[in-house]
Amino acid sequence: MTEPLRLSKRMSELGLCSRREADDWIAKGWVRVDGKVISELGSKVLPHQKVTIERQAQAQQARQVTVLINKPMAYVSGQAEDGYKPAVVLVRPENRWAEDKAPIQFSAAQLKSLVPAGRLDIDSTGLLVLTQDGRVAKHLIGADTSVEKEYLVRVKYTKGGTLPESDLKRLNHGLSLDGKALLPAKVRWQNEDQLCFILREGKKRQIRRMCEMVGLQVLGLKRVRIGKVKLGHLPVGQWRYLLEEEMF
Repeated sequence: MTEPLRLSKRMSELGLCSRREADDWIAKGWVRVDGKVISELGSKVLPHQKVTIERQAQAQQARQVTVLINKPMAYVSGQAEDGYKPAVVLVRPENRWAEDKAPIQFSAAQLKSLVPAGRLDIDSTGLLVLTQDGRVAKHLIGADTSVEKEYLVRVKYTKGGTLPESDLKRLNHGLSLDGKALLPAKVRWQNEDQLCFILREGKKRQIRRMCEMVGLQVLGLKRVRIGKVKLGHLPVGQWRYLLEEEMF
């Protein structure tokens, strides 16, 4: 027999929202299963049952924003740590990019539950996504995500001469981290001292550790694309809203 699932988990699987949002909506009576309102947290459903959300949930979701930041160095992606500020402190009216085309007015309410969908370490710069929308977060960092992330990485070869072609091939496929083989990547020379990395996963400090394995020292690292969304000309330390027509 098919096992019942927690309603919040099923809603997340269906792409309706995040589990946290699901629990909130269930408690508010905004979720129906086969047309019947379900308001008890922890309720379970079978996969064939129809799950729908009320207009109030749809309206709340429509107000959620996703923000793109060109993160400077010395800012952390998430919670403040070791005296370093989180990137979300940059999301204020005076830092909004003058060329932002989104017809959205800034509101302090947009900062509530605005969390990073993926990390960018403290020594790296470039495109960082902060979102209130659990669907965006799941799409970018869920266990089954296949969204590409592109990085420009300035490097120095520490073994004398130039990086052997065989090691460039290992960067593309053949390295392991934490005892697990990495997914195939796309790594090529952008110019004589800069590599372009395109990854479909994001282990902690992955690019720096990959480079170290083949004798490369990372001098600078910038994320320039996530899926179809590019950093473009967004200045360092500034932000803009994700446009309605933009899709990762």
